[in-house]
Amino acid sequence: MRIEKVLNNNVVTVIDDLNFELVVMGRGLAFKKKQGDYLEEDKIEKIFTLSNQKLSDKLKTLLSEIPIEHMELSEEIINFAKLQLGKMLDDSIYISLTDHISFALERFSKGMKIKNAMLWEIKKFYKEEYEVGKAALQIIHSKFGIMLPEDEAGHIALHLVNAELNEEMPNMVNITKIMNDILNIVKHHFRLEYDEESLAYYRFITHLKFFAQRLINGTPPPDNENGLFNLVKEQYKEAFASVEKIKIYIDKTYNRELTNDEMLYLTIHIERITNQKME
Repeated sequence: MRIEKVLNNNVVTVIDDLNFELVVMGRGLAFKKKQGDYLEEDKIEKIFTLSNQKLSDKLKTLLSEIPIEHMELSEEIINFAKLQLGKMLDDSIYISLTDHISFALERFSKGMKIKNAMLWEIKKFYKEEYEVGKAALQIIHSKFGIMLPEDEAGHIALHLVNAELNEEMPNMVNITKIMNDILNIVKHHFRLEYDEESLAYYRFITHLKFFAQRLINGTPPPDNENGLFNLVKEQYKEAFASVEKIKIYIDKTYNRELTNDEMLYLTIHIERITNQKME
């Protein structure tokens, strides 16, 4: 491989046989090297191939600014997360999480602690990702001898959820708010306490996550004129009444009307969760 551009002693870019730009990383990989020089294959530790040029540019900028150890740490956490969650993560995680962890370590060294205002919601809605976040804190501790606060486990979890949905971080904050608001509407309507370990609750949370994502992104809602709508409306009257409250909330807050299909599926999920129907 010939060097296209030296970013620092540890990171370079190359052009592959298909004319794609690759970001190549390795300790001392580019020491005393310049454009056009050949790389020493035994020093290559990681090759990043990002299909999105904007992401590739951001990664190059990031890797030129942070210690190589932070990138290695982030990659270890990402690989662990993929294994534990069994989910695809968008390539953007290599930038967002690496940048966050590097900044968190920098803040910690300066004695700066930033509270995570959404920690409670993150622990409630994204339990699997939060557990990965806690494990990530242990990985960080084993590598650097630094024990970051619990708040950081929440931040890491939200970055993972963001990469699962391929969302920008501000959108994830709004998605989480919508989920919490709808759960509160249902909770107060029925005066109930959720069984957060139940399958019904898990299904409801999953449904709300993607419902809120469509709402935030302005994705046209599905409306298949489902013939079940009137039947469900009559059969699950109390659940449907709570959905009508949700409809008012969505209309007032986001200026969008729920479709019959959306009301149908919300009603079914709410009926399940209020009766704790386990399958």
